[in-house]
Amino acid sequence: MVNLLTGPKGSGKTQQMITRANEVVKTCDGHIFFIKKSHRDTYSLSFNIRAICMDDYGVISNIDEYLGFIYGMTSADHDIQAIFIDGILKHANITLENIPGFIEKLKKISNDCGIEFFISVSATNDQLSDVNMDGCQILN
Repeated sequence: MVNLLTGPKGSGKTQQMITRANEVVKTCDGHIFFIKKSHRDTYSLSFNIRAICMDDYGVISNIDEYLGFIYGMTSADHDIQAIFIDGILKHANITLENIPGFIEKLKKISNDCGIEFFISVSATNDQLSDVNMDGCQILN
């Protein structure tokens, strides 16, 4: 399942993602990862959540490299239960135009690996009308 948290920039999506991740980690049996652009706000995450800051991986510059990074995580850790990606439009040249294909690939990873994704997107639901919502859920 790919869960989408949408809304305009500055509407509190990051805090909602952190709160949701901190809730999920309390009841999960596996590992939780939280991917964000910078180190800002990572102190708010539970100690049991692995925070990954993409600024540390500046060589990842497109969707294929980003997906390769996620596949690398899943191949190294078979106990991943959820991956949170905050502010996806700030990562690896992902745009509103190419996000439908990106989400399709996340759905495949989700199905193949049993991982639930939580993605925050600075966009309205109307701006995501090209996304195939089968296997997706809008959280707001």
